Amino acid sequence: MKSIYLASAGAAALVAMGMPAYAQTPSADPALRDVIIVTASRTDTATTDTASPEDQPLQGPDVTHLLDRIPGGARVGNGALSGQAQYRGLFGERLNLRVDGQRFASGGPNLMDPAFHYAPAPLVAAMVIDRGVSPVRLGPGLAGGMDAMFKRIDFADGPGVSVGYDLTTDARTIDESASIGGVAGVSSKDWRFNLLGSYEKGDDTRFPGGVIAATSFKRSVYGASGGVRFGDHTLTLDVRRQNTGPSGNPPFPMDMIYFDTDFARAGYSTHWGETRLEASVGYVDVAHLMNNLTLRPAPVAAQQRESLAFATTRSANVFLSFPFLSGELRTGVDGEDIDRDVTITNPTNAAFFIRSLPDIAQHRIGGFAEWAGGLGPFESELGLRLDHHTAKAGLAATGAAVPAGPTNLANAFNASDRSREDTTWDAVARLWTPADNGLSWRITLARKTRAPGHVERFLWLPNNTSGGLADGNIYVGDLSIKPETAWIAEAGFDYRTAEAYLRPTIYVRQIDDYIQGVPFDATPGILNTPQEMVASMNGDPTPLRFANVDARLYGIDIDAGLDLAGPWRIDAVASYVRGERRDIDDNLYRIAPPSLTMGLTYEQPAWSATMETQAVARQDKVSLTNSEAKTAGYVLLNIFGAWTIRDGVRLSAGIENLLDHKYEEHLSGYNRIDGSDVPLGSRLPGAGRGVFIRLGVAG
Repeated sequence: MKSIYLASAGAAALVAMGMPAYAQTPSADPALRDVIIVTASRTDTATTDTASPEDQPLQGPDVTHLLDRIPGGARVGNGALSGQAQYRGLFGERLNLRVDGQRFASGGPNLMDPAFHYAPAPLVAAMVIDRGVSPVRLGPGLAGGMDAMFKRIDFADGPGVSVGYDLTTDARTIDESASIGGVAGVSSKDWRFNLLGSYEKGDDTRFPGGVIAATSFKRSVYGASGGVRFGDHTLTLDVRRQNTGPSGNPPFPMDMIYFDTDFARAGYSTHWGETRLEASVGYVDVAHLMNNLTLRPAPVAAQQRESLAFATTRSANVFLSFPFLSGELRTGVDGEDIDRDVTITNPTNAAFFIRSLPDIAQHRIGGFAEWAGGLGPFESELGLRLDHHTAKAGLAATGAAVPAGPTNLANAFNASDRSREDTTWDAVARLWTPADNGLSWRITLARKTRAPGHVERFLWLPNNTSGGLADGNIYVGDLSIKPETAWIAEAGFDYRTAEAYLRPTIYVRQIDDYIQGVPFDATPGILNTPQEMVASMNGDPTPLRFANVDARLYGIDIDAGLDLAGPWRIDAVASYVRGERRDIDDNLYRIAPPSLTMGLTYEQPAWSATMETQAVARQDKVSLTNSEAKTAGYVLLNIFGAWTIRDGVRLSAGIENLLDHKYEEHLSGYNRIDGSDVPLGSRLPGAGRGVFIRLGVAG
């Protein structure tokens, strides 16, 4: 049988970066998961088979570049290390994002460190995508979710001690970057110990027309993981440290100077017959410094800014699963405590400081019940969860050098009721038929919710903090804002034979109380409120206020492939999503345009070569509220290939944007850096022609 490009109906793309002796491999029904294999362990599960994977381009150090090759996926580009995942039109904190199974709060108020900032490609084994919506057991979230699963040397299957490693190094000409990293460890059937680490560094990205200023980056990670088994009990511990050095963010008013972040998680599991208990506790601590003077031309002393932000997440969960009504019932409780603080300073004036997000404390405790089993002609997963959220802010403060306007707003904020409580509930029903002659039908109905973020609720100071929107507008929070509620329906089928596969999905998401920036008051441009006056001082006389509106997202996505005569095959992924306001005639902001990626591959047992076309349509369904600019369509050509030199050694290389086409990615932000080859205020261009080479060594 010829190998299929997407390994089984459950895998959206295969991106090999080495061949580990052992690697954790996601196991789930293909109706529920998409899997991008980043390291090519040879496996045979419901979501991956023994097909030899292909090495795909990875345009930068951020693993979110892989999302263009899954149905409904896209990357929101806010910097080389700040890419946000978009899935069927939703992005940022609306998605249930995890890194190696762990949920946590980002440290940057502008999401300079979105979740996958903490998932360097050399350390990632697989990107697992919750198809359509996330199951309730994984926590709250407005729709789908993703998990960047790390490489690991797992417990050995047989007697004795095993040694394993999985290392990757690569280089790219487009930004003169290089990276190296991976995992190495020893294990037996009763214990395992891993060391992991990575280092990445790159300069500014080039495009046809020059260099995109302040797109250089530097990041390092080191850590360890281990586990012991005794009888029916297993204990695990994972710790790591990530240091991000000066790295550019041209769509934002500042660049990151550092993120110093510590991760720790301990887990326990046991079982009694078919009953299983799992528990874990987690800790993540982020310290973040950003400024507007290190990586970009420094403004005059009075306008220099440096902000220090902190975020600490403490989490815990306990899950129990057991047979129930001819299926399996999973129940559990989970919770998170998140503390945040942001202070804006002027490094040339100690008397200038503003605590813009002071001592924000967010707490959540939730419980769920989820049943999986046969339901008439369907296999099913039915879940219900309930969460209670509390949030409060401390006292805002300003220095003696801060003008009276912001100080008066701080005093008004301090006099207000700065605590809120919300209760949310989610329900998910996912049904699918067992594959009959390669065909499986599926349908999902869900109600999903998201509590407001700290920026949307507690931002009392009008400034460019927007939770990662990077639209150039000044925003103000709203203490009375309500949680978002999405009503979701989707349907599709998976068809797979030895020669072909086809997976279309149509979906609609009706979102009540969608959180969106709206004009601050009924007279935009007329400075008749203190907030508008302060916003005007900061360069925007028409600020936006976070508010609840009504929205709708709908679309279709599909992936398909066909083995042709001889060693040829063709594979394609197409996505279309439409986002619109239901309360006014406007579109939602930053929605990916329609796209089609198609590759023609010639494959031999030890090597393969692919020619790929990426076609992206123009996006003219833009948000007037967010002053969003339209973008033209474009077509790119890539070529790449891979060679298995010997067992455990794989070399891949390719050329991206072969014709050096100049284009703009709609989901990229707008340039905020003066003196760049990109005009001030223009949308950031896509990368020009670049060569990459990657070597994976495992054993």
